[in-house]
Amino acid sequence: MNIPHSLLHAQNRRTFLARSGLGLGSMAAASLAAEGHAATTSAVGGLPGLPHLPPTAKRVIYLFQSGAPSQFESFDYKPKLDELHKTELPDSIRMGQRLTGMTSGQASFPVARSTFAFAQHGQGGTWVSELFPHIATQADNLCVIRSMYTEAINHDPAITFFQTGSQLAGRPAMGAWIAYGLGSLNQNLPSFLVMVSRGTGRAAGQPLYDRLWGSGPLPSRYQGVTLRAAEEPILYLANPAGCPPQVRRRMLDDLRTLNSQSFERLHDEEIATRVEQYELAFRMQAAVPDLVDIADEPEHVLEMYGPDVHTAGSYARNCLLARRLAERDVRFIQLYHMGWDQHDNLPDHMSKQAKDVDQPTAALLADLKQRGLLDDTLVIWGGEFGRTVYCQGTLTEETYGRDHHPRCFSIFMAGGGVRGGMTHGETDDYGYNIVDGPMHVNDLHATVLHCLGIDHERLTTPYQGLDLRLSGVEERRVVKEILRG
Repeated sequence: MNIPHSLLHAQNRRTFLARSGLGLGSMAAASLAAEGHAATTSAVGGLPGLPHLPPTAKRVIYLFQSGAPSQFESFDYKPKLDELHKTELPDSIRMGQRLTGMTSGQASFPVARSTFAFAQHGQGGTWVSELFPHIATQADNLCVIRSMYTEAINHDPAITFFQTGSQLAGRPAMGAWIAYGLGSLNQNLPSFLVMVSRGTGRAAGQPLYDRLWGSGPLPSRYQGVTLRAAEEPILYLANPAGCPPQVRRRMLDDLRTLNSQSFERLHDEEIATRVEQYELAFRMQAAVPDLVDIADEPEHVLEMYGPDVHTAGSYARNCLLARRLAERDVRFIQLYHMGWDQHDNLPDHMSKQAKDVDQPTAALLADLKQRGLLDDTLVIWGGEFGRTVYCQGTLTEETYGRDHHPRCFSIFMAGGGVRGGMTHGETDDYGYNIVDGPMHVNDLHATVLHCLGIDHERLTTPYQGLDLRLSGVEERRVVKEILRG
């Protein structure tokens, strides 16, 4: 039986404060007294004793490339594939590893080289495909990890794994864990904000579900809030018709009183969440319009992000908004960009998809750095798994496709205590197996938490008989080889 989180924590800090005379209503009123719309200088909320160690990052921007970009056309240069092109993938390389249903019936598994050139960039000589010329200019800020691996071979469980630390739906998202552990640095915006954009590489991208930014068994106030490209950027934020702000304020005061009475009786954490979310929504009525109005951005900054920055809901606009959220000290900023699932016609589809993200991603890194924000902002770019070296479907001189490959793939990180200008991990000549520096999905989670000052083994919550944690229940490690100091 799964005992509700609220009952497990009935005798917690909030209950103690309520019974000591500093009730829920008083705390909400104190929160309202926060001055102005700027971010606070210290965290509010969070767990006692955190951070566990000195952090190198205050916030995270996660640029998730949904659909799985091919490592062979991005960051894992394999020159030997030129001579292996069109040869059969040897059984000694494949070693009976699992295939998806889309290629398991193929009679042949011909190796497909990339049609795109690679070059070395930056002082560290990082290999980057010609599809990403703008990101290549940021090579000295990048830590390219070429040895990521996962246990999931299909999209939904693989995406869920990266976001929540488990292939099972219903677990807290990374942003929810971080908000739960560290609290908020800005009392006028949620600690965890999410934006979604659709790419041009494959219009019918993998679906994304809001459980990917859910809070699972944690209190619901820690779930991600979606920032939409619409007249109403956050749903249900505006006052109802005929309800001016002063009437709304009186209504919230009355609701706070009623909810406080309920909390005194039941000590249900979701009641506290309800009051906090009402008050946050009231403050967001001023903060959100200021956030999404980019009229104050200088023209040279807009030009950095490329022409798509003028299109609401585009990846470029979302990257600019991510920088604005970082300036406002939002803890966890999640961007999803759909359309990377290139099973066929990869050269054409991936060229379009890369063009969507190349300039805006580079601009975000440069913009953060010039404002002094990259040092304490951890940026992550990557998808849910990699792509096969063998061709899915028919291999021709002009085109080819690649199937799912969980055994090894590439992502990159930047800022927030991560070493720039380096490459971590190595794959074999076929790009099929890891030969050095393996990094599991949960190792990534442990490393991200470490950068934020959190011991991944100590950030837990009781759930279905487990001490649930983002990094899973198996032994995982912080990959200190990629960290500064």
